[in-house]
Amino acid sequence: MNLLKTVPAALLLTGSTLVNHFAVADDNVFTVMDDPSTAKKPFEGTINAGYLAQSGNSTNSSLTADSTMTWYGNTTAWSLWGNASNTSSNDERSSEKYSAGGRGRYNLTDLNYVFGQASWLTDRFNGYHERDVFTGGYGRQILNGPQQSLRMEFGPGVRYDEYTDGTHKTQALGYASGTWAWQFTDTAKFSQGVAVLGSEDTTVNSETALNVAINEHFGLKVAYNVSWNSNPPSTAPEHTDTRTSVTLGYKM
Repeated sequence: MNLLKTVPAALLLTGSTLVNHFAVADDNVFTVMDDPSTAKKPFEGTINAGYLAQSGNSTNSSLTADSTMTWYGNTTAWSLWGNASNTSSNDERSSEKYSAGGRGRYNLTDLNYVFGQASWLTDRFNGYHERDVFTGGYGRQILNGPQQSLRMEFGPGVRYDEYTDGTHKTQALGYASGTWAWQFTDTAKFSQGVAVLGSEDTTVNSETALNVAINEHFGLKVAYNVSWNSNPPSTAPEHTDTRTSVTLGYKM
């Protein structure tokens, strides 16, 4: 009877499992392939979510959710994305992060395009009350086949940081990123994205992900995110943060 009372309270898992190693300062890497020349329908969207709760001798909970939506025209693509994650231990919040962004792409030719994107982040446990990034520039679609897709892009930008200690800073930056996706079976896709925001405080973000389709609408996503800051805030001095997540996704 003691075991029967303990097990239900020990672990409540709904939909998926979240393993949160560290809160990530800035892990926004746009890994969705948004080439309008290969789009099969005018709109694509995904929602991923994971939740973990534990009670008993200790009380812990973790929640992560993200969504990406892309609209396609003949030569244009418009995307919106958002991310939310937080972790609590013994009724005290230990991490909390929210981010959102938008992006536009215009194909000049089958392989060349221009883009612009903006993102917003708040991550107070890693020293950022707010971070706003605006970038734009040139991109090249190196591969865009049915099995593999690869793009590289770069350009100038600007970043505004407001820290939790009340200080703030605006700085110009150079942006570069690369994203590769490999559809290696009918139901499984691997993706790797890396983005560099080069400035006085250089940030390198990476996302490694595996998406496995369960059926037409549902799938599982395993992702490993890494963020490295060359000059992190004094209130969160660690240079590298990582996060591993397994989430249940719905494809719209």
